[in-house]
Amino acid sequence: MPTFFSEAHTTVNLVLNYFREAINGHILLAIGIVLIAGYILGKLAEKVKLPVITGYIIAGILLGESIGSVIEIKMVKSLRPITEVALGLIALVIGGEFSRTKLRAIGKNVVIITLFQIGVTFLLVSFALILIGLKFEFAILLGTIATATAPAATVAVVQSLRARGKFIDYLYGLVALDDAGSVLLFAIVFAFVGTVISKANGLATSGGIMLAGAFMEILLSLIIGFIGGYILHKATHKRQNTSEIMIISLGVVFIIIGFSHPLHLSPLITNMMVGATLVNFSTKNQRISRILETLTPPIYAAFFAIAGTELQLGIFAKPQILILGIIFVIFRMIGKYSGVYLGAISSKSESNIKNYLGICMFPQAGVAIGLVLMIQASPIITNATPQMQNLAINMVNIIIFSVFVNELIGPVLSKWAIIKGAELTE
Repeated sequence: MPTFFSEAHTTVNLVLNYFREAINGHILLAIGIVLIAGYILGKLAEKVKLPVITGYIIAGILLGESIGSVIEIKMVKSLRPITEVALGLIALVIGGEFSRTKLRAIGKNVVIITLFQIGVTFLLVSFALILIGLKFEFAILLGTIATATAPAATVAVVQSLRARGKFIDYLYGLVALDDAGSVLLFAIVFAFVGTVISKANGLATSGGIMLAGAFMEILLSLIIGFIGGYILHKATHKRQNTSEIMIISLGVVFIIIGFSHPLHLSPLITNMMVGATLVNFSTKNQRISRILETLTPPIYAAFFAIAGTELQLGIFAKPQILILGIIFVIFRMIGKYSGVYLGAISSKSESNIKNYLGICMFPQAGVAIGLVLMIQASPIITNATPQMQNLAINMVNIIIFSVFVNELIGPVLSKWAIIKGAELTE
């Protein structure tokens, strides 16, 4: 009898290994598995009144190496173009909300709220981490990363609810400005920290060069986005065939993303600028977002499921990371909410903006991971002492923990806040 069970177990393992090898040997098979798993878990999430994207993320966690090991890390890397396309489309949708009419109505208020929420989040998270003993330089770097928000989750929830109105205008404006503001604040703080760490290690570096590089990144991203938006406007303005408009629009988005990477620019900022340029040349261009929206359900499903495969449950086994991560998450949430609340009071915004908008800023993902990996890979850290390098590794784990938590609970809280703030009925 034991032999029978042993042989059955071996057979099951052989079959599972065969399927794993097959899935990880062909990208289309992997995408198919990701989409079907995302669909099933998404429907289950909806049944228990959770956002569908929470189901997509859970599907990814189950498929990833933390649990099921169905999708291997090498295949996750091969699926990265899907995430880039999703972020490009999301950024274009957000940028399309920046029409002159809306900016005149909410522009000043959104800028004030953005400055408050970035400033308060940075100060609260940095101060909390310093208080529990984290080295000053790394605490303030984590404080800057805490300001970054995930636009993908926000846009996906808004589109699933088909929400419109002033609250959503504020939300899109805040998400867009937050991205640029977070990158700029990070550049300023990293320039200062880089100089301090380099001097401590007897190396010479210029904080001014780092800061100038960040300004140039944002400026070039805006310029390329404007050029792309103008070309797309001229190419589609007189066309009526939606299929032609879709093909041209996707082509421009792909090219913009493709140009951004070798030039080390932000695909989010460039595509936001494409959307903003389109809507300000002609309100007729809003149809581009509506046409592209028909493609987004499968792209979003794949995007969030792939994000889930990258989340590692192993970090929960490290007490130090767990404590630092919990403090980071809690004080980030307090900072986001109180920053928006104070900004709304200062700008004399409506009560629904004041009470609910901050909750929509909880999700965190790609931008935060990108910034912390930039720190780890920088010459400042690679040439630093082993102690500094270990601190940088801990920073990466803290951010991964934060992303794990915020990507699961962030969309749930955002959905509730959007329903309340935009006065929707479920």
